[in-house]
Amino acid sequence: MINSKRIIVVLPAYNASKTLKKTYLEIPFDIVDDVVLVDDNSVDETLQVAKELGIKHVLKHQKNKGYGANQKSCYKKALSLDADIVVMLHPDYQYSPKLIHSMAYLIANDVYKVVIGSRILGKGAISGGMPIYKYVANRFLTLFQNIVIGQKLSEYHSGYRVFSKEVLNTLYLECNSDDFIFDNQMICQIFNKGYEIAEITCPTKYNKESSSINFRRSLIYGFGVIKVSFQYFLHKNKIKNFELFK
Repeated sequence: MINSKRIIVVLPAYNASKTLKKTYLEIPFDIVDDVVLVDDNSVDETLQVAKELGIKHVLKHQKNKGYGANQKSCYKKALSLDADIVVMLHPDYQYSPKLIHSMAYLIANDVYKVVIGSRILGKGAISGGMPIYKYVANRFLTLFQNIVIGQKLSEYHSGYRVFSKEVLNTLYLECNSDDFIFDNQMICQIFNKGYEIAEITCPTKYNKESSSINFRRSLIYGFGVIKVSFQYFLHKNKIKNFELFK
């Protein structure tokens, strides 16, 4: 805990058997109270590794539902365990668990309600091996979204996020996609509710074990980002209402 606030780390897992242990062992259990792992019907030994590590709260989807659906299960379980602060950490070791202290303290001390680990602040993305086409797409889409929705984030696409219970209870997450665009929808929902988002520089590691979507799915995600941005703009300016932002 920090300031009597219960901290739970959620691990949305899919085929993470090779990196789960390394990720788990770097979680700072001096402040983290519990860990939830949701396995999205992996075909490797993810569940076995989770059990060997002694992760108490392990859920398994009986079919592969998608990255967004995995997060929905993660947050629902964390809130049922009375989490005050929820850390969403990928178990593929792309993001450093050592940043949990810094990110969680910003929320526990009531400075922000949401904190994102940004790969773009500094040179973490390029030095960590992010493919050039993804870096360029990230910068373009971020600039586009900042203009359309009137914000100023360094990136909208990081999967390393920490939330207060208040935010998770406020957002209509069940309306969001079960696919990768879930992350972007969630950020737009957060801004629509009037919350600010803090960013902290995050070193990143890209390797063959790190989860990553291919070029075709990256294109689908990019068009999804553009769609969500325009939906936010139309809703915020009272031109058209969308269930996503209710």
